[in-house]
Order: sequence, then structure tokens, then C-alpha cells
Amino acid sequence: MNNPWNNRRPSARPPRATPLPRPEAPATGGGGGGRGGNDELRLFGLNAVLAAFEARPQALRKLYLLEARIPRLQPLLKWCVANRVGYRVVEDGDLNKLAGTTHHEGVVADVVRAPVLPLAQWLQQVGDGPALALWLDGVGNPHNLGAILRSAAHFGAKALLLPAGSTLALSGAAARVAEGGAEALPLVQLPGDADAMAALRAAGFGLAATLVEGGQDVFRAELPARLVYVMGAEGEGMDRVLASQCDQQVSIPGSGAVESLNVASATAVLLAQWSSRHR
Repeated sequence: MNNPWNNRRPSARPPRATPLPRPEAPATGGGGGGRGGNDELRLFGLNAVLAAFEARPQALRKLYLLEARIPRLQPLLKWCVANRVGYRVVEDGDLNKLAGTTHHEGVVADVVRAPVLPLAQWLQQVGDGPALALWLDGVGNPHNLGAILRSAAHFGAKALLLPAGSTLALSGAAARVAEGGAEALPLVQLPGDADAMAALRAAGFGLAATLVEGGQDVFRAELPARLVYVMGAEGEGMDRVLASQCDQQVSIPGSGAVESLNVASATAVLLAQWSSRHR
């Protein structure tokens, strides 16, 4: 039986491998976000794959690409050859099956997931000075998660904080939407709300609940240099009990023409407001 992986040194036009007879199901790379105990993630999208390769090349396990992507991915292919990581040139239809979408931009990669950090470890690493993190209270849509990651990376946020019991995890869809931002900041697992708030405050962070309405105008609010924005779920918004336990409550004023911004758009506005004062 022929080896399904082509590990020969890449040239400008490596030999075309035969199409995959049965591409693996995109269980870890589709729209779902659950962790499911799987330590691998199927990435797709050029920027998502290249960002993972730049940040964590040792995490790469398999690579599939279109022939048209060979010139752009030459450094990655050479690394695969040097490190005996399998890659394969396939047809567009095969990538559609592997990614579970047509929005793969000509490349799919299986990588080891970045670890989710416990809060105590992240607080030891974050250092002193201005720092911003996002506490995601019920955010689950992978496209919203990807958009939040992209904005968070752009404005220099330090982490996404996940509540105790959260099953939210990076998916291939979220990583593609993030356009490389998924590698810029870690996911951090929180303990229970009371313990998490106490640990964050002890490290100098204030907590700001983000409300659709009823909070202080965020453009007039005094935002601390070390801040955690607590973002509510899509649709339901912030948990009111959790919001009341935060140090301040803020809202984004609008025209009233629509009820509110979605959580990803609201996050970008909030990040920009903090960054304009503390960057």
C-alpha cells in the first residue's frame, strides 16, 4: 500500500498525490466549539495556518494544500520535509471535505491544540502594567468567537477568560474568522466566579460588566489600566447576578435604530475605547 503522505523535498511543482479516497470528517475543525477531549484541531484558511506555523511549528501534524498554494507555502513545506511531517497536494474537492467548508483558502492543517491555561498560571505570566482581558460569559457561536479573537489580537488584549464549566474551545471555523488572531492570545480557564473575581482583583484588575442598556456610557467611564470586560451571551446578554458583582457596568450608547450590537461588534468597540486610553 502506498504511503499516503508525500515527504519528498518540495520543488516548484512537487508530484501530485492521488486524491484522498475518504477525507477525515472535520470533527475538530467544523463549526462546533466543544472540546470533546480531542487534543488536535483542524485548521483551514491561509492566515490561520500560517499563524499557527509561525507561533507553534512543532504543533503541526499534517498538511493538505492545493498545488496553487505551493509557492506561498514553500517555507512551511521545507519545514515539513526537515521535520518529517506529512504533507499532501490534493484537489479542491478534497479540501472541501477535509475542512467541511469551501472557505479553506487552499490549505488545511491538523495541529495540536494550544493548552488552555489555568487562571493562576496566566496571572503569573501577564506581568505588570496595563493589561486587558475578556471574560466570555456564554459566548458560543464560532464566528463570533473568531471575530472576538481577531479584534482582541488587533487591540492587544492578553487573554480570553472562560467561566468554570465552559465547553467553549477554538474550532477551525473560529480560527479562520480570526485571521491569525487565535495564536495571539491564550484561552484561560477560570475557577468559580467568586474565586476568579478575587484572584483578578488581587492582581490589580477591575471588572466591567457590559450591558446592552442601563450601564454607564463607556465613552465617559473611567476605565482602569488593568481591566477585564465581562461579555454576555449572544441573545440573552449578561447574567444580571454576575453583572452586579462586577466593579462597574458599562453600555455602548447608540441611536436606537437597532436594539444593540452583536457581541463581536460590541467587543471591538469596547476594546478600542480601552486601547485609546491605555495603549
